[in-house]
Amino acid sequence: MGLSELSRSATNRATPARMTHPTPEGLAARRAALALLQAVLNHRRPLDEALESMPAIKALDPRDRAFARLLTATTLRRLGQVDALIDHAVTRGLPAAAGTVRDVLRLGVAQLLILETPPHAAVATSVDLVEAAGMPRFKGLVNAVLRRLGREGRELIAAQDAPRLNTPDWLWQSWVAAYGAEAAHRIADAHLKEAPLDITVRTDPAAWAERLNAKIMPTGTLRRTAGGSVVELPGFKEGEWWVQDAAAALPARLFGPVAGLRIADLCAAPGGKAAQLAAAGATVTAIDRSPRRLERVRQNLDRLRLPAELIAADAAEFRPDRPFDGVLLDAPCSATGTIRRHPDIPRLKGLGDIAKLVAAQAKLLSHAVDLVRPGGLIVWCTCSLQPEEGPRQIEHLLGVDGRVERVPIRAEEVGGLAELLTAEGDVRSLPFHLAAEGGIDGFHIARLRRLA
Repeated sequence: MGLSELSRSATNRATPARMTHPTPEGLAARRAALALLQAVLNHRRPLDEALESMPAIKALDPRDRAFARLLTATTLRRLGQVDALIDHAVTRGLPAAAGTVRDVLRLGVAQLLILETPPHAAVATSVDLVEAAGMPRFKGLVNAVLRRLGREGRELIAAQDAPRLNTPDWLWQSWVAAYGAEAAHRIADAHLKEAPLDITVRTDPAAWAERLNAKIMPTGTLRRTAGGSVVELPGFKEGEWWVQDAAAALPARLFGPVAGLRIADLCAAPGGKAAQLAAAGATVTAIDRSPRRLERVRQNLDRLRLPAELIAADAAEFRPDRPFDGVLLDAPCSATGTIRRHPDIPRLKGLGDIAKLVAAQAKLLSHAVDLVRPGGLIVWCTCSLQPEEGPRQIEHLLGVDGRVERVPIRAEEVGGLAELLTAEGDVRSLPFHLAAEGGIDGFHIARLRRLA
C-alpha cells in the first residue's frame, strides 16, 4: 500500500547477497529474530509493527537490526520448507512444550540452508540461543539436528516443492480455484523472492533513474534492487520521490487529468496515492479512520511538500458538504498480493479474516457511490489475490446498484501491459507478471462512473 516500506526504511535492510553475516558472537541479532518470529507466529503481530515497537530491537545497531529482520522474514517466507526439514531430522518429534526449540531450529535452518550463513555460525549461535531462551537441556538436540541438516539438507531441499510447501492450504486452494494450478504455483514461486524497491517520482523520471541507479518501468515508476537505507538515497529527504510498488501506482492514474478536481482518497494511509493525486494538481481529501495512520499520511505529505485535507473518520460513514469529482477507494483487504514484501501475511490471515473484510469492503464501495457526483469516477483497488476481495465485489455492486457503470481500463493507461487486463476491463496483476523485471504486487483495480 504505497509508502508502507518507509516505516521500516531506517532499519537499513539488506538482501542476502549484499550483507556480511554476523560473527558467531552476534547473539543479540538472533535473540531479536526469535522475538520477532514468536511475535508473528504466537501473537499474530505484523512483522514490521513488532520490529518498530520492541525497545530491545530498536536499540540494536543498524547492522544487527537489519539481520534480525532479514532472518525473520526469510524464515517466514520459507516456513513450510523449514518445518519439513526439521520434521525429517527430528524423527521422534518435539515435545508439545518445546515450541521455542522449534523456533530456534527454524532460525538455524533458515541461516544454514537459505541464507547460507557459515555452518559454524548458524549452529553455534542456535545452540547459544536455545540456552539463552532458558532451555539448556535442548542444546544437544539443536546441535545434532542442525549438523545433520548441514550434511543432508542440500539434497533434501532440492527435492522439495518450495512454492507449495510454503503456502498455507487455504491460500493454495483459493488460488488454484481462481487461477488454475499452474498459475497458483507461479504466484507462490514469486513469493519466495524479495521484492525490488519501486519508486514514484514527482518529475523527470529519466534523470532520477540515473541518479538512483534504477530503471524506468512500463508503469512509469522506477525500480532498483532492494537493500540499504531508503532514507539515505538521493532525493528522499528533499521529498522528490516516495516508495510505491508499480501496481500500487496505477489506480490514481486512472482518473486521467485531475488538475483542479476534488478527489477523495478513502482509507488513505500511508498516503502514496494521495501524493500522486496532489502532485498532479488535484484538491485531495484524505480520509482514514486511524488517527495514528493518518499522522503517517501527514508526515509523508509534509516531506513531499504536497497539500491535502486530512480527516480522521470512518470512510463508510463520512458525509461531505458536497459530492466529489472522483473517489479513490483503496479498500482494507487481506493484502495477499503483497506477500513478497510481507511474508508474515500467510501466517496472520485466514478464511475468517477474509469474510469480515469482504463485508467491510462492500459497505465502503456502496458508500463511495454516494460520495461522487453524477459523471464522476470511482477507482476501486485492493492489494489482494482473493477474488472475493476484487472482481466479485464489483460484479455484486453492478448487479444491485443501477447508479454506476464500469469504465473499462485500456492497455495504454497501464503502460501497454495488456496482460494485466481482464476481459471485463479491470486490472488484475499477479506477482509473476513482469517476472523478468522482478515481478509486481497482486492488485485488482476497477473503474466505475456514476450515472446521471
